[in-house]
Amino acid sequence: MPTFRTIEISDPHYTPPGFHFVTVKSPALKRRVDVTLFAPPDHPGENLPLVILMHGVYGSHWAWCFKGGAHEVLNGLVKNGDVPPMMLAMPSDGLWGDGSGYLPHREANYAQWIVEEVPAVAGLVARETLESPRFICGLSMGGYGALRLGAVYPKKFAGISGHSSITDYRTMEAFIEEPLAAFELTGTEPSSVLEAMLARRDRLSPLRFDCGTEDTLIEVNRELHHQLDKAGIAHTYEEFPGAHTWEYWNEHLADSLKFFAKILRN
Repeated sequence: MPTFRTIEISDPHYTPPGFHFVTVKSPALKRRVDVTLFAPPDHPGENLPLVILMHGVYGSHWAWCFKGGAHEVLNGLVKNGDVPPMMLAMPSDGLWGDGSGYLPHREANYAQWIVEEVPAVAGLVARETLESPRFICGLSMGGYGALRLGAVYPKKFAGISGHSSITDYRTMEAFIEEPLAAFELTGTEPSSVLEAMLARRDRLSPLRFDCGTEDTLIEVNRELHHQLDKAGIAHTYEEFPGAHTWEYWNEHLADSLKFFAKILRN
């Protein structure tokens, strides 16, 4: 398990019920970085499945809850019996430029931060999650990160889901200020979601993704769906009315959590 030189964990006396805010010095990123954690407050100490939720460009660790209401979505589903209690781990992407892409850069490994260190951060708050099933999910750039990292590390995650996902980091050029050359990517793994999935086609965990029909990313999501079908890679793809907005992600996060719950039941 990764060791963090410095750790700050919020005092539960002063935080909203179910929340923990953690800052650690990340060996992968060589700097301090933040994670927001949430678990339904009526289920303390339980061995909860861990869902890593990743934000999009311009965002940070607080966005999924305080723009997207992720904690309210989870609480409602648990209350209705649609999903079991889960822990949400919502990390910053590392705050490189307008968005790191959750990729390994020459100066910092943003992929390693997510795959290895974020689960360790969750374990600081609830040690039992270290042995729990893990799932990965995200929106936009975070959807790209979830789909790609879920494919590159198939043994790490029991299920993968993306909302309104970028499917290749080059698409980020339309959203960010930094030139693509500034990423200075390292490693040998593909940067394309499709290529990453083709490379591990026989080992992929259960996979789903969706996109709004008014989203500017709808065509790249349709193309990914088409190419996965063509390659015979099992997946679920859905389209719903909506655009690239928090209203859409608030509504459809439930689809991901229900998908993960189905995997747990099976």
